[in-house]
Amino acid sequence: MKTTTFGVDLAKRVFQVHWVNMETGEINRRQFRREQLVTFFAKQQSALIAMEACGSAHYWARCFQRLGHQVRLIAPAFVRPFVKRNKTDAADAQAIWEAVQRPAMRFVAVKTEAQQGVLALHRAREQLMKMRNMQRNQVYGLLYEFGAVVPAGPRGMAEAARALGGLADTLPAIVIDTLREQLQRIQMLEHDIAQVQRRLTQYRHEDEAARRLMEIPGVGLLSATAAIATMGEPHTFRSGREFAAFLGLVPRQSGTGGHVRLLGISKRGDVYLRTLLIHGARSVLTRGKQPSPQLQQLLARRPFNVAVVALANRMARTIWALLAHARMYQPGYVAHAA
Repeated sequence: MKTTTFGVDLAKRVFQVHWVNMETGEINRRQFRREQLVTFFAKQQSALIAMEACGSAHYWARCFQRLGHQVRLIAPAFVRPFVKRNKTDAADAQAIWEAVQRPAMRFVAVKTEAQQGVLALHRAREQLMKMRNMQRNQVYGLLYEFGAVVPAGPRGMAEAARALGGLADTLPAIVIDTLREQLQRIQMLEHDIAQVQRRLTQYRHEDEAARRLMEIPGVGLLSATAAIATMGEPHTFRSGREFAAFLGLVPRQSGTGGHVRLLGISKRGDVYLRTLLIHGARSVLTRGKQPSPQLQQLLARRPFNVAVVALANRMARTIWALLAHARMYQPGYVAHAA
């Protein structure tokens, strides 16, 4: 007996499900409220359930897996070509049902609660960093309007407080009080950022894979924990090269008639992890030890930023190899494509 395939369009309250009865060929389309969805699939025999990899997708995937079903998550960009005409919930569910049955379709690994939790910490830290930088820039700009120049760098906050004290006799009290509150708010944000990083450090101590990844030059606490959580199941990717392509660290291609032209990096996939790896690669080339002969040759014939991206690509492939094959990092080790 063939396994029934369901296409599920996720939402907050109303879910659309599309499937075909394998015995009669009847096409079924039904809407379910949130509380009805689990009850419906609990009554079904083991089936294949496909969903877009969007908000709450990993939560629902774990729920359906506990009910004994197979789950496939598809990137929304791969589902869109199968939507016929107008975009509706029913059309989306049907498009998901059709997309999951394509032989060459690529899927997103279902993340565990722990992996999603680590990513939540990274997202919270990223948002706090943005808020802190916005507050800093605003304070520096307001002080500059009154003739106080605050240098950028780690001493910026101390210099801003000192400059504000020097302006206390010339500015209205309401302005001084407001700027002091801004400085206090920045200190609170820095405290929150430090708290998040302490929690990530605690996770690193408990996770052996993260400790192994941090042996790679250029891979630190943030890169290691983000890579493990973003990748999910390493064997979702067939090779390290595929993982690097997932992060957008490979060239875009444009060509026809057998002539292929390589462009800049694709910048597809996870922007956050790609940025961390590129920053790590740049630190290796600017502040690390003597580069390897291969990197020296690359730096001699290509621009610096090209060498940075090439090293980030190699770091991504090495990360995949260490996780997929449970290996320890060895200096001079280069992950092959396979």
